[in-house]
Amino acid sequence: MLVVGGSVLLAYVWASVRNIIWRNSSTVTTTTTSASAADAAWDGTNPHYDGFTGSVPTQAVERFAAFEQEVMDELLKRCLILFALISVCSLLASWWVARRGLSRIGRVTAAARDIRDRNLDSRLALIGPNDEVKELADTFDAMLDRLESSFADQRRFTAHASHELRTPLTLQRTALEIPLSQGRIPSDLLPDIRRALAATQRSERLIAALLALAKGESGVLLPAATDLADEARKAITDALVEVREAEVSVEADLQAAPTWGDVSLLGQLVANLVTNAVRHNQRLGSLCIKTGTTDEGGAFVHVVNSGPIVHESDLPTLFEAFQRGSGRRKGAGLGLSVIRAVIATHRGTLIAQPNPTGGLSIRVELPPQHISMHGKASQEGI
Repeated sequence: MLVVGGSVLLAYVWASVRNIIWRNSSTVTTTTTSASAADAAWDGTNPHYDGFTGSVPTQAVERFAAFEQEVMDELLKRCLILFALISVCSLLASWWVARRGLSRIGRVTAAARDIRDRNLDSRLALIGPNDEVKELADTFDAMLDRLESSFADQRRFTAHASHELRTPLTLQRTALEIPLSQGRIPSDLLPDIRRALAATQRSERLIAALLALAKGESGVLLPAATDLADEARKAITDALVEVREAEVSVEADLQAAPTWGDVSLLGQLVANLVTNAVRHNQRLGSLCIKTGTTDEGGAFVHVVNSGPIVHESDLPTLFEAFQRGSGRRKGAGLGLSVIRAVIATHRGTLIAQPNPTGGLSIRVELPPQHISMHGKASQEGI
């Protein structure tokens, strides 16, 4: 607006000066001519002067035209310089005003980008004048309050429902196991009883996974020192029965991987990695698990397994609750979602990639102990 207004003003000044000179050209020319003629008559030194022949007016007009052109050229040059200065000043002023006005909106945008379902307790708490930007930030904070309350209610419901379901399922499993162990079940009922027991055991595993998922998403931790290598040894031992049944070869390189976090959740994380690698493998397949420390001083666990081909497009689905991806039928679809929740709670990094020959490569990195509970979580490759 400053550039357009300045250009219009300068154009008006230039045109006005040109019009004023043109309207007064006859007066100036006549006055100049009369003065020249009077000077020639009075001086008496002009040998060609014969009263007033008209040659002097022609010369005066030419001189005035040259003068007019010189004035307009100089005025145009100065107008262009002034226009350039106005343009530069207007650009600088526009940049300053825009930066000053949008800097607070940038803060709102950055905060909105960083806030996820894992850190809904964060707030903008924007300070400054009570303008539209402040109203937007306050509205955003109020929306976060509602979202946090909704997520908390959902997690509490999941945790409470899962906890209440564990007791009747345990009683049901016990009631089925005792007569089976004592051989007091008629032979014609044995298949049905075994199916009921297997269904009960699957329900118990589902409830345990839901509890782990709810705890992992709650952000309520009981941090303590632990070692991912020890957790990996326990996970491999617990999965030996499934490993033998699937005839999967296990290769372990378990270097010390000390870290700081909720021991039960980290144990669940490693156990789910191993169990997922065994259940979604192929007969006579392979499983490789490594633990150690990162260059930054954190800890990592890396699990690579063979198995069916996993498409890149299926990776985001695999880490969602109750989603197993195409071709994956075992389990309830909570194992990898629990892993993602635990990693996010511990501010870790998850890198998942499909292997060219089939199966998955999943690497979990936890930050150093002094920042493991204060940094930001990130996910790559999913």
